[in-house]
Amino acid sequence: MKKPKWVVRKEQDKKAGGRETVWLFGLHAVRDALRNPRREKIRLVVTLNAQGRLEDAIAQSGIEPEVVDPRKFSAPLDPGSVHQGAALEVKPLDWGRLEDVCIGDAAPRVMLLDRVTDPHNVGAILRSAEVLGASAVIGTRHHSAPETGALAKTASGALERQPYLRVRNLSDAMRALQNMGYLVLGLDGEAEMTIEAAVAGKEDRPVALVLGAEGPGLREKTKETADHLVRIDASGGFGSLNVSNAAAIALYASRGARQAGAPDT
Repeated sequence: MKKPKWVVRKEQDKKAGGRETVWLFGLHAVRDALRNPRREKIRLVVTLNAQGRLEDAIAQSGIEPEVVDPRKFSAPLDPGSVHQGAALEVKPLDWGRLEDVCIGDAAPRVMLLDRVTDPHNVGAILRSAEVLGASAVIGTRHHSAPETGALAKTASGALERQPYLRVRNLSDAMRALQNMGYLVLGLDGEAEMTIEAAVAGKEDRPVALVLGAEGPGLREKTKETADHLVRIDASGGFGSLNVSNAAAIALYASRGARQAGAPDT
């Protein structure tokens, strides 16, 4: 019996994921990956100077470094990569199922990315998500930034600690979150409702914020699936925000007055 096409694609994706490796670079990104017991490490290339600066992390990881001449740095990186003398080949992290990650002690927050493909933007969003206590950042497998060295360097270590999931279908993930009790809010600059208004009186609800790519924004299917379309409450003459800046502001605003530390009135 011939397998359905979706089954074949799923098996192919799984096999490809098993073969995939990523080169992380830069002292900060490499140090955090070396210290992460969840991260499968394959090959470490360092200069003598970088080896000294990473000495404790290398010892903790148990990996044997390849020490190279800085003029002949052998890791297969883009020529423009600022590697600081350190590069680490790893397997992508497996954070498990959405249902297991998108939980929290009280009113968790998650962020979903609709076709946000720039690794620098995703890295910055991961940093904000970690700082502001989000449970996860969720993208799609085929239209979002995968783990890359550039993403890890911009994330400044957050990639090792902040769950970053890539799902097959964003609308399905949104519906799964709704079934878990999440209030799903899609950011749209033309929306009438502000984030603060959408969460007012619902501070005990988990909230999922959906952000689209700069320019095209959210897809129509994404808009239709969200519980509400919301905007960032901005002053007059406001233009537009970079998606990573919008993500940080939206995440902070979604926490509500009490969680954000404002006094009760």
